[in-house]
Amino acid sequence: MANSDTKTKPKKMKKKEYKPELARLQLELVRMQYWVKEHGLRLVALFEGRDAAGKGGTIQRIVEPMNPRGATVVALGTPTEREKTQWYFQRYVAHLPAAGEMVFFDRSWYNRAGVERVMGFCTDAQYHEFLRSCPEFERMLVRSGIILRKYWFSVSDEEQERRFQSRSHDPTKRWKLSPMDLKSRELWVEYSKAKDAMFAHTHIDEAPWTTVESDDKKRARLNCIADLLDAVDYADILPGPVELPERRPSDDYDRPPKDESTLVPERY
Repeated sequence: MANSDTKTKPKKMKKKEYKPELARLQLELVRMQYWVKEHGLRLVALFEGRDAAGKGGTIQRIVEPMNPRGATVVALGTPTEREKTQWYFQRYVAHLPAAGEMVFFDRSWYNRAGVERVMGFCTDAQYHEFLRSCPEFERMLVRSGIILRKYWFSVSDEEQERRFQSRSHDPTKRWKLSPMDLKSRELWVEYSKAKDAMFAHTHIDEAPWTTVESDDKKRARLNCIADLLDAVDYADILPGPVELPERRPSDDYDRPPKDESTLVPERY
């Protein structure tokens, strides 16, 4: 369904505007990570939205400057037969952060309210139980001290189609077009209805949804990062430059000749 909003949209952001601001925000992410680690905070951010809405690219820009030991991306695949018999939230709980850690879910437990509901991968009873239990589950997370952010990336049907066509013609991006992605093109309205029902049940005071307008990927990334930074009341404790000690002399070591090693051929 076409967007009825007739307001003139701003032109898409240029790289010359985007790159410096991204660099500034990524430095702030590093500062935030030092604070999170120093004070033993725990942060969870969920990234949901339609296929090709820009979730993955945003997550990549968030974790790019960070220490990967404390900033983990979780993108779970299809549950195993054993996992299908577990409490629904169980396999997600295993990935929640410890003190000083941040976890970014590229799709999350909301699969049940989205793709599983639309594609018929869960029963009506499982779906309705999810809508009842999810708010309580998230309230427990927040009461335990976890900082929880939930982002919905909103993309228009026209822009999603343009991105699908681009992926189809680019061999390096074709892997992003799964059979599920292609099916979602046929079920636009069904996914919209599922999203509306999901918001109605899970947009709670303790863990509200935040929508990221993502027709312009660059603006979406910057806006999301800026909002994520607001989630933590951090101060700048970034260490100064590290003074490197002088190397010890290596008079007693002779390096073996390079021709005794198998080297990668220098093709470039």
